[in-house]
Amino acid sequence: MRIALLGGTGDIGEGLALRFARDTSHEILIGSRDPEKARDAVAEYEDALADRTDEIDIKGFGNEMAADRADIVILSVPPYYAGDTVDAVADSLDSDSVLVTPAVGMQGDEDGLHYHPPEAGSVTQLVAQRAPDGVPVVGAFHNLAADALSNLENDLDLDTLVVADDDAAADTVLTVANEIEGLRALEAGPLANAAEVESVTPLVINIAKYNEEMHDVGVKWIGGSN
Repeated sequence: MRIALLGGTGDIGEGLALRFARDTSHEILIGSRDPEKARDAVAEYEDALADRTDEIDIKGFGNEMAADRADIVILSVPPYYAGDTVDAVADSLDSDSVLVTPAVGMQGDEDGLHYHPPEAGSVTQLVAQRAPDGVPVVGAFHNLAADALSNLENDLDLDTLVVADDDAAADTVLTVANEIEGLRALEAGPLANAAEVESVTPLVINIAKYNEEMHDVGVKWIGGSN
């Protein structure tokens, strides 16, 4: 399977690229508006992975070409670029693509970060509105610290919540997310639940802000059984 990370030169893109490349056998495509920037990032990621995996399969492209070649397209861009990025690659997406967004709308002040969703209700729902007809959208990887992902010395023990209206697309993302060592993907319902999932992200960042020993804090959901 091919996984494209559009905006894959940024923080969350780097972290997901390194984890997918190290822990899975999927081909990883790094996308950027500038293909040369994508190729430069690939060289950096290959250096970071050189002593950690025997086989590295990462390539760099412009966003449109990366999306065209991929089975899963992850919008690893800031929330204010998410809609425009979907528009830019729309011709490269079809019903066989799974479009994934981890972006969260936030605003900061002296107290910390606060959830600030778009009019659509959540960034995930905004992406779904902008996606071409028939392209399934999945929200995932929202509450993960980019630094925790990109530091391969850090052993993950975290959960990520997955929201989607398309069951097959959700299953695809759940499967590949669970292939990342130390990451557990959990279903959180349809896209209508995305705001609740996204709103956890500023809480996580604020906990890190006010607790020095919890720089890479994340979420782990614990449940009992009867």
